[in-house]
Amino acid sequence: MVAFEIAGRFPSLNDYISAERRNRHIAAKMKREETERVSNAALAAGLPTFSDPVTVSFKWIEPNTRRDVDNVAFAKKFILDGLVNAGVLPSDSRKHVTGLKDDFSEVDKHNPRVVVTIEEVANGS
Repeated sequence: MVAFEIAGRFPSLNDYISAERRNRHIAAKMKREETERVSNAALAAGLPTFSDPVTVSFKWIEPNTRRDVDNVAFAKKFILDGLVNAGVLPSDSRKHVTGLKDDFSEVDKHNPRVVVTIEEVANGS
C-alpha cells in the first residue's frame, strides 16, 4: 500500500462542463493540465508500478463544504489518468482498478489537497 498527496483543489464537474460548453479546447486543456499535475505528483512521490489489481482510495480535503461530493469526486478521472500517465498503473480499466473509495470527512481552509492511497488486491480478487 502506498499513499501520496496532490496539493490544491481540482476543478469540479460543473467547472468542466462549463469549460466544455464554452469551448471544447478549453476543457481539453483543463483535462490535460490536471492529468499532468497528478502525473508529476506521482513521479515526485516515487510511487512504484502496480501490475496486480488495485483499489484506490481518495481523501478529499476541501477548504470548505460548499461543493457537492459528486462534483468533487469527478476529479477521480484526472487522478486515475495521471497515475496511468506516470506509469504507476498499466491502465484504469476494471482489470487493473477493482475498487474506488471516497472520504470527504476533513476540511482544511489553508491546505486543500487529495490524499490518494493505492492498495494491491490480495490474490487479484
